[in-house]
Amino acid sequence: MFVDRVRIEAVAGDGGRGSGSFRREKYVPRGGPDGGDGGAGGSVILVAEAGVDSLAALAHRAQWRAAHGEAGGPANCHGRSAEDLVLLVPPGTIVSDEQTGLVLRDLARPGDRLVAAQGGAGGFGNVHFKSSTNRAPRTTTPGGKGEARRLALELKVIADVGLVGLPNAGKSTLLSRLSRARPQIADYAFTTKSPMLGIVAVDRDRSFVLADLPGLIEGAHAGTGLGHEFLRHVERAGILVHVVEPAPLDGSDPLANHRTIRAELAAYDPLLARRPEITIVSKAELPGSEEVRERLEGELGRPVLAVSAVTGAGLDRLLHAVVRELDRPRDEPAPAKDTPR
Repeated sequence: MFVDRVRIEAVAGDGGRGSGSFRREKYVPRGGPDGGDGGAGGSVILVAEAGVDSLAALAHRAQWRAAHGEAGGPANCHGRSAEDLVLLVPPGTIVSDEQTGLVLRDLARPGDRLVAAQGGAGGFGNVHFKSSTNRAPRTTTPGGKGEARRLALELKVIADVGLVGLPNAGKSTLLSRLSRARPQIADYAFTTKSPMLGIVAVDRDRSFVLADLPGLIEGAHAGTGLGHEFLRHVERAGILVHVVEPAPLDGSDPLANHRTIRAELAAYDPLLARRPEITIVSKAELPGSEEVRERLEGELGRPVLAVSAVTGAGLDRLLHAVVRELDRPRDEPAPAKDTPR
């Protein structure tokens, strides 16, 4: 199950109480204080882990609580500190304080971590208060209170390349052909209901992450359908591959469909409209696809690739175009023309 939004309460453990003990041994009069300090409470830590692709593991519990530290003991024995509670989340998880709405950390890369709730410090035993003027202190302190915080976790899929387009445009088939991902594929719209990631191997030394982002529809930027659920995942893709179906089942114009998706991206976030984009016409094996490609190329004034996930035609050209775009410095404008089709 793909889960990309959860709300949890992170509760750190309290520190252990300090001990108020005195040394009592035969032949050792007035042994003095020997109460040890308490152990620290466990913290709740969020860690971005490669290979974790959903927040589903956190969705079944509303509260995640770390253990308390143990109390100090006699003979200067310190209480054991509790282990931290480590929660693994996918890279790309944004952690916010639910009460204030402030973003605490964007766990964008594997290994990024956030102490969501700090464990309480251990209390002092009476040996801590021994002095030349106070040789028999009976003072101890309780352990510190662990933090408790309500958190909102939101996953925005991180991918080098994102596939966008209307439902049933052929994005899932293309992903399955280019990578080992196995998304659900059928001859009806909205078979993909959550982002799917695949690793595309270009050669022995080069690969990139490709995301099949669920199909958008007109009005998605205003929340129509699952618009916001889909669009927020597009934000993380470095470049976009816009997949245009040459013969839509509803008889709509492919060029108008391309304009619709571009308008939805711009309405949701103007920055998305300026994101580097490679436009392809899918299902190139169908009659009339070349005519659609030529019309689209004429309207855009830049190259449009023809690709068939069924026959494999155009896939190599698509991969080379993606790699060139990934290697291009972001402040360098895209060239007016691409390599020959």
